[in-house]
Amino acid sequence: MKHRGRHRRQRRGRALRASLAGTALALTAAATLISTSQAAGSGTPGALSSITSSSQLREFQLRESLVDETALDSLASEMGGGVGVDEVLRSANHTMRTEADCYDTEKAALPVEPAVARAYCWESGDAVNDKWLPQSVTTSRDNRVIASGWTHTERTAADGADEEGIARVAFVDASDPANLTYRWTLLVVPKADGDGFEAVRSGLGGMAWYEDKLIVTARSSESTGRQDDSLYVFDLRNFLRADVTDSDAIGRVGDGWSAHHYRYVLPAAASYSPSSGGGCDARDNDGVPCFGSLSLDRTSTPPSVVASEWFRPSHEEPARVWRYDLDITPERAGLLTTTGARSDVDAVQAYETESAGVQGVLSHKGDWYVAQDGRDREVRGSLWRQDEDGARAAKCTGDDAGSKAYACWGRHTASLSYSPVTGEVWTLTDPIPARVLYAVRLAKVDNALG
Repeated sequence: MKHRGRHRRQRRGRALRASLAGTALALTAAATLISTSQAAGSGTPGALSSITSSSQLREFQLRESLVDETALDSLASEMGGGVGVDEVLRSANHTMRTEADCYDTEKAALPVEPAVARAYCWESGDAVNDKWLPQSVTTSRDNRVIASGWTHTERTAADGADEEGIARVAFVDASDPANLTYRWTLLVVPKADGDGFEAVRSGLGGMAWYEDKLIVTARSSESTGRQDDSLYVFDLRNFLRADVTDSDAIGRVGDGWSAHHYRYVLPAAASYSPSSGGGCDARDNDGVPCFGSLSLDRTSTPPSVVASEWFRPSHEEPARVWRYDLDITPERAGLLTTTGARSDVDAVQAYETESAGVQGVLSHKGDWYVAQDGRDREVRGSLWRQDEDGARAAKCTGDDAGSKAYACWGRHTASLSYSPVTGEVWTLTDPIPARVLYAVRLAKVDNALG
């Protein structure tokens, strides 16, 4: 039985500077409006409902497509050979601000309960750049590197049609917690004809880092309609260097290579698309889901990735969350587990949740954590721990009690990522002037559930 919700939620930001207020609010409202069925803070979404019918599970099936290794090798050779993430980090040219140096408007986005373990804010140019929207985060296994995915917004496409929807990742050197630095990398996909590369154009709603692979969600902009690919996979051993850094172009430029002013590109090694042959459907939860967020679960056997679905703004639908196993064979580590001659990928677990405005999902030791955004611009989000028996979230006290008793999480948070070394859950917020990257200890999340 499908359930329909009754509330909507939309995001909002306030300007860091008075001159940016109008632009910031317009961008946030347009880019992040999402409907709700069980609004944050207004009550429990209840238990997860298991999806078991074969016809419904078939909607989650993906088909793998590997990029031709010869084409990748040829591209790498023409661009001087691939390099690893360590070189990218050594060339970091941006510095994050610690929590003490964040503006009050930025710190206002942090959760009330539980308190953050640490928080950082972006360099000022990125903190107020309304052309780019931060949407996802993941960490290396040792938590010494943080990756954050940003997408060029449609709203500023008039500044350059070639920029619309392109995706970049900030690779953050977090080896010194007091001094985080980062470098931007452009995500690209090799051209089918073998002649260079083109930009990945997708909303990066979620990311998962396993071994030497970075898996990201693929979601089309509303203007381009249906999204044919659902996931991209990138090999973190194969960053390529662009030697032309003063050009807007993406790809071959004369005798050199340009990456829209970026020094590094990361070419896709694989992609996954709906096995039905069509694209996803963001209108409701009756068809192929559009990927909203993604995260890694190291506690499952084998390790897996879990995802939540995204809807077009104004649709009142309960979301689905599901899981794919990762392949652990050495030659395929970081790719999804496939079956059959057609390299199909089946979801091994799927649920429906009544949490509304789902922005991130995390699975750890059998529990599902669902980040739910507030129902309007002033209401904080909630972080629910759900299973088939029920749901729990931290309760606020004082000014945040009453009708918003569960709205204690951060404002306008995006995807979730768990670091096993530090026991921290990482997330980030997206609107101007409240773009913050922060971590909360999972133990404190569970303790706050009461």
